[in-house]
Amino acid sequence: MVQWLVWRDLAEEARAKILRRAEKDISDLFPLAQEVIQSVKTRGDEAVVAYARRFDCPTFEAGMLRATPDDFKQARARLNPDIIRAIELAHQNILTFHKEQMPEPMWFTEVSKGIMAGEKVTPITSVGLYVPRGKGAFPSVMLMLATPAKVAGVERVVIVTPPTPEGKADDASLVAADIVGLHEVYVVGGMQAVAALAYGTETIPKVAKVIGPGSSYVSAAKRLLFGVFDVGLPAGPSESIILADETANPELAALDLLVEAEHGAESSALLVTHSEGVARAVRDALPHLIAELPEWRRNFVNSVLSNYGGIVLTESLEDSIAFVNDYAPEHLELLVKEPFVVLNQIKNAGEILLGEMTPIPTANYALGLNAILPTGGFARTFSSVSVWDFLKRSGVGYLSRQGYMSLQGAVARLADYEDFPAHAMAIRKRNRILGIPDES
Repeated sequence: MVQWLVWRDLAEEARAKILRRAEKDISDLFPLAQEVIQSVKTRGDEAVVAYARRFDCPTFEAGMLRATPDDFKQARARLNPDIIRAIELAHQNILTFHKEQMPEPMWFTEVSKGIMAGEKVTPITSVGLYVPRGKGAFPSVMLMLATPAKVAGVERVVIVTPPTPEGKADDASLVAADIVGLHEVYVVGGMQAVAALAYGTETIPKVAKVIGPGSSYVSAAKRLLFGVFDVGLPAGPSESIILADETANPELAALDLLVEAEHGAESSALLVTHSEGVARAVRDALPHLIAELPEWRRNFVNSVLSNYGGIVLTESLEDSIAFVNDYAPEHLELLVKEPFVVLNQIKNAGEILLGEMTPIPTANYALGLNAILPTGGFARTFSSVSVWDFLKRSGVGYLSRQGYMSLQGAVARLADYEDFPAHAMAIRKRNRILGIPDES
């Protein structure tokens, strides 16, 4: 049954549940995560293999830890050529988009006479990409992570991805990595993969950062390893808002409402509209669309639309926009008469898709936008994965003698005021050494 939520009449507790989403408490996984992390830290490959046997593949061996050149070759031979072409097309668009994101490697501006300030942009030296599996394969996630890492020029990109029941990396994910041009792929997932990247093992290298979505087990390991290395963007259960006005096609809105709902029972999928007519038509269209899904996906959708999702009826388009900005969704689709006008009023969303010809699946796979997005309201302060997740900025400054002379008095006085005598001494004694009049 689809939730019907009249926002103005909803009790505060009910509103809070919708805005909070699942926010699954992963603290119960911390003891296991701590055990795995400590074991991998002290025992290296031996522990990684043991956990792979326990969680993924009973016959896993140490020799299976890294994908070989033959694995890449066989994966391409086994994969349907139509899928390969689809991956190639998606990669080209994702590549083009992310190349446009690249900043100038260095810039300067003259702050005032003799004072130059700027930035130098350099790639992170080593990054681990976590590409999940679950019930299926996610070559799209491989593309969304590997492409910007490659464009950014990361010196060493290490990929981890859970093994199939046969102990191999997924064929489509290997082909996607090959198309991007990255081949250091380790067949390991879960908590043990994150721990291996944090500390390094005999086979898997230690990296400076890990990025990529994963299960609650992966999230628990990242939470405990925060501070050991950079654990990247917070990415939890999938979520979407379809924002519709009275002009929206209800059948299309209903179709797109199902997209993120089929990801899992903890996902969130909302139709937000002030049009009761559109809302009722969408609700009427949903049953026959849901019936066409496989049972296990159908179960996800029914759970989501009766729990963290459903239909939110507002009093006006302005109220709908205010709801969106408060919610800060991962995916936002605008099915409104003037999407570019509404776009200017959206403040918080991981991605914003305009009009009925731009449904969420196009952005998830091949539009070019990055589909690894902040969830759980983090779109208020976080952005989608981009080349900037693989780059860092260093401030660069230069003073001529004239520029130094114009600053030294103010700098020494501020150092005195903040009670940093070594700061002030570095200025005043420098003045004497260099023969510069002290203006402090």
